[in-house]
Amino acid sequence: MSESVLLSEIADQPSVLERLLREAAGEVEVIASAIRARRIHHVVIAARGSSDNAARYAQYLFGAHNRITVTLATPSLVTRYRTPPVMTGALVVGISQSGESPDLIAVVEEGRRQGCATLAVTNVAGSPLTAAAEHTIVLRAGQERSIAATKTYTAQLAALAMLSTALSENGEWRQQLARLPEHVAAAHAVDREAVVAAAAALKDAGHGVVLGRGFNFATAFEAALKAKELAYVAVEPYSSADFQHGPIALIDTGFAAVVINAAGAVSSEVEDLLRTIRDRGARPVVISNVPSSLALATAPIPIPADVPEWLSPIAAIVPGQLLAFHLSRLRGFDPDAPRGLKKVTKTT
Repeated sequence: MSESVLLSEIADQPSVLERLLREAAGEVEVIASAIRARRIHHVVIAARGSSDNAARYAQYLFGAHNRITVTLATPSLVTRYRTPPVMTGALVVGISQSGESPDLIAVVEEGRRQGCATLAVTNVAGSPLTAAAEHTIVLRAGQERSIAATKTYTAQLAALAMLSTALSENGEWRQQLARLPEHVAAAHAVDREAVVAAAAALKDAGHGVVLGRGFNFATAFEAALKAKELAYVAVEPYSSADFQHGPIALIDTGFAAVVINAAGAVSSEVEDLLRTIRDRGARPVVISNVPSSLALATAPIPIPADVPEWLSPIAAIVPGQLLAFHLSRLRGFDPDAPRGLKKVTKTT
């Protein structure tokens, strides 16, 4: 296999996360202290693309660990309709790999104008987004040369996990977070043949779904995005709960499904749905650390057994990235040059 920039950046993720945890810990503690002093009661996040999927993770993370409601901003209300919603009392967060998208910057600027606490989460120190925000967490992922985001996405999730943990001041969660690079390294060490077999199972699919729930609702969206960006397979992400409210009618023999099921509060329900779609003739690819779920798969891809559910999206997306890479190659495409895409997309 020829050298791939994307593959090398997927492999770089454990070291990126280790550096982020080590170097950004102090600044995150300062930001958390400032946020606590503001007594914020909800979070508004402006993001696009993979960063939007990091925001979906934040909805579960801050909800479950900090009892804070998280909403996704609607940037067009600020930039196009000129009717920004009232965000009083919120922490307004812009998440962007480049920190350059004008519509995200506009939301953060509007939040600051309204007197809100504001935060930028970006890989580029000194970017326009950092100038707009009161506080910044720099991801320290190094230059991401691949068009498809990998290491910046997992670093975004880790930065949010660091902030949530600092806000909670929970010692157990701090200890779990410290082991994150280890879990991601184990997820990356998955047997290559297992991932290639999973890609082969999806190779000829014209359409399909990616299912997750809870913390891994975000993982379903990001894995589906990677399959679309790199392999041009029209897989749609769903919550496993929402999927049962109508879309399950799509299932028939040979239907392609990727199911992400990390052990935790929702894993038994996800496995029930997995069993149902398999019995209806689907050929599921399963990314999981639940042995009984892996046993139901046409193509099982294991993730570390001991990763906590709240951190599992940062590990589970790694085989999802590898799956999209190999699926792209099997379908005859170049994952380092996805068609029609640029590294920085500036929406207004």
